[in-house]
This record gives sequence, structure tokens and C-alpha cells, in this order.
Amino acid sequence: MALESPPTLASELSSLPAMSWKRFARDPHDGRIEQICILSDVERMKSEAEELKQLVTEGADALSAKSKKDRFDEQSLDSLQSSPLYEVLREYKDVLPDYIPAELPQDKGVQHEIDLVPGTKYCVTRQWPLPREQVKAIDDFFESRRKAGQVRESKSPHSAPTFCVKKAQGVWRIVHTYNKLNEATVPAQTPIPRKDVIIDSMALSTIFSALDLRDGFYHILMRESDNGVRPDPGKVRVINEWPTPSNVKELRQFLGLATYLCRYVSKIRPLSQLLKNATHERRTP
Repeated sequence: MALESPPTLASELSSLPAMSWKRFARDPHDGRIEQICILSDVERMKSEAEELKQLVTEGADALSAKSKKDRFDEQSLDSLQSSPLYEVLREYKDVLPDYIPAELPQDKGVQHEIDLVPGTKYCVTRQWPLPREQVKAIDDFFESRRKAGQVRESKSPHSAPTFCVKKAQGVWRIVHTYNKLNEATVPAQTPIPRKDVIIDSMALSTIFSALDLRDGFYHILMRESDNGVRPDPGKVRVINEWPTPSNVKELRQFLGLATYLCRYVSKIRPLSQLLKNATHERRTP
């Protein structure tokens, strides 16, 4: 097919005879194609280039949000309903909720656990100052999880800083800096297939999907034995089995023990106040 001048109108382009891809790929090697022209709308390209330049100037978040908005606007309701997956998604819409259920996940036989290298010392990193906006996001996040019964106040000897990263949607992602803890963790030796094997297994497939769980960490129960550290029962047996004082000497011994341990007992002040009130009442004539 020889053309004296390339077509400039859509009607002229659509009237050209069809050419197979095999022939198109073969002709350049044979020298049969001297020139390849790409028809485009110059004004539209300039407008899109200016818009892209403006988005790049505003930042990556604005660019990502703009691209997602464009893809969403191109999807009309009719096109979504005509998709063969529409009815399946409607049937199993409870699998993709817009909110996280305020309850514990089901026990599926798999529990989250972290095994530390024997002899590991406490992995502690101090929290650095955060902007007020991030502090509020962290407090709101964990307060909602606390009400759902998914988290509780930690008494672990390990601690790590927490901060936030802005998502493309404009909301905050909660991030924990577990660098020291990761270095002291025994890695799980899970066999992972080679990348080329995975790609080969995808041959002849027609539907591909990416699974991204929202707050995936909270979909798995925590191993109960990982609830921090506890004192050796043999070392605290003397305190737990302390006899009830029956005279002044034994009472003084108990008060001395309570005074020493008060720094390790939560809410000790109301109990000691009751003891003082009882003593005061007995001394009052």
C-alpha cells in the first residue's frame, strides 16, 4: 500500500485497507515502509501536557488522585452493569465493606506470633515528636480499635515509635518503626515460588486481580502467650501467699512490703487511703 501523502482526517484514516500486525512488523525489515506517521490532536496534547505539568508541580498525591478520578469518570453505570463481574460483586458485596467491623475476627486456626532470637534484650526506641494532626489520627484510630475489642493497652517490654504516612486518598496510614524488633526476630522460612514460575503459571489466564486487605493486621488473632512478659510464679509465691497479719509486728512487716512494692502496683493509692482512713477511725475517740 503506497500513499503519496498521509491521511489527515479520521474519515480518510478509517477508509484505508486493513494490514495485519505480522505484515506491519515484517515490512520495516524489508525496507517497504519508509515513513510511519502518528496522527494526534495537537491542541489536545498541549492541553494535557499543561495539565500534567501542573499536577507534577502540585505533587505526586495530586497526580495519583487525578488519574484515579479520570478512570472513575470514564466508568459509567451502564458499563459497570454490563460487566460479567457485576452480578458476582453484588452477590458478595459483604466481602468488601466500606468500614471495618467493630468485633474480633474469626479464629481460623492461624494466630500471629513473633519468635525472638534467644537471649534478645528489650527492643526499645523512644517516640519522637509528631505533628498534632498525626497525633489525633493515631488516637482516633486506636480508640476505635479499643472499642471494638481489637487492641488493649500494651505492657510489653518492647516499644517502637509510631507515625503517619499520607495515603493517595488523603487519609493517614498508621506506621510503626519496628527496626530493632525485626532484627531480633527469627524469620519464618516460608518457601516462595520463583518469579518466573509464577509468571509462567499465569499463561492462558484471562482474569487477574490484586488482593489488598484493609488493615490486614487486624484480620488475624494474636497468640495469647505473646502478651508481654510475666514474673516467675516461683519468685512471687511469697508475696501471693503472704499470711494475714495478726499482730502489730506482722502488720508492720506487711506495710513495709506494700511500701516497697507500691511502685509496681497500679491504683495503689485508693487502697492505701482506705488503710489510713481505717486507722484514723480507730484512733478517733
